[in-house]
Amino acid sequence: MTAPGAAALVKETGSKRGPAEVRVLPVPDPPESHGGYRLQPEFYEPKRVPQEVLQFSSRPGTLAVGSPGKVGVLQLDFELHDGTTQLMRHYQKSPLQIMRPLYFNLERPDMPYVYLTSTGGGILQGDRLRTDLRFGPDTSAHVTTQAASKIYKMDSDYATSLMNLTVERGAHVEYLPDPVIPFERSRMYQQTSVVLDETATLLVGETIYAGRLAREERHAYDVYASDLEVRRPSGALVALDRVRLSPSAGGIDGLGVLADHDVLAMLYVFVPDAATVPALADALLGALEPFGEASLIYGVSALPSDAGVWMRLVGNDTVAVARASTAVAAAAHTFVLGTPAPNIRKS
Repeated sequence: MTAPGAAALVKETGSKRGPAEVRVLPVPDPPESHGGYRLQPEFYEPKRVPQEVLQFSSRPGTLAVGSPGKVGVLQLDFELHDGTTQLMRHYQKSPLQIMRPLYFNLERPDMPYVYLTSTGGGILQGDRLRTDLRFGPDTSAHVTTQAASKIYKMDSDYATSLMNLTVERGAHVEYLPDPVIPFERSRMYQQTSVVLDETATLLVGETIYAGRLAREERHAYDVYASDLEVRRPSGALVALDRVRLSPSAGGIDGLGVLADHDVLAMLYVFVPDAATVPALADALLGALEPFGEASLIYGVSALPSDAGVWMRLVGNDTVAVARASTAVAAAAHTFVLGTPAPNIRKS
């Protein structure tokens, strides 16, 4: 007889002359949780969800949080190898995935361009997404998305997306995703957490649409919240920025938010040398000047402690905003690396 919960693992001992002794070795019960650490709530759930989003917490009538297909995980590690930044470790769980990194920048053939993709058409209620990107010493990479992130209508609960970036000594990273489009009655919290070495450079962008503008849908979502937090390896805070768009609470129309516009775009450029910040700010302003007649409202200023420069703009023309955002990111790329930024094709 075996003990309750133990498997019948049998071991025979003895010799040719005598009968074999049979002993049953107890095997511990399997753990209550399955799927490894990546499928545990403490891994894919944010440590804190803003109250504006958390108030919609409920159990969906469809697939519950944590069900198969509801937790997406992507983990990438980049290292410098033979003078080229290469993807050394890669884990993906649908719906998050990538194709192979591309090297099409003729001015920087060592620099991969990585497209984050999704096997789903968008983000649904109860989705929990987590992406961990690590860039080792002296690496360089450009990370973007396959297309705009569509946040679908939700009848219950909300969705979250965690983006964790670790940028180590001397690395240069550009994280410039396509716009986020929150559909009617959607609820979303997006958290970008960065650990940035003092000697590294980083470009981070974010663009948010008021909704499906082509069908005259504007600010029909329930809430969109995002946080950007940048810290040093020591834990010291470098920068913190929050966006809270809650149409029902009236938090979208004022100055510093959308000011009655349809598109909000932001770019943060972190550099190791504070002495270069004034020249960097001038470069970004110069890139934006041609768009002054496109009814865009924008501003550029230094980040706290001269850690870099940030830009924020609002407008109603999605094409003009996209061109302005591309131009200012290209100006930052050229300022930091000394080479022109390539045209990135997406279709």
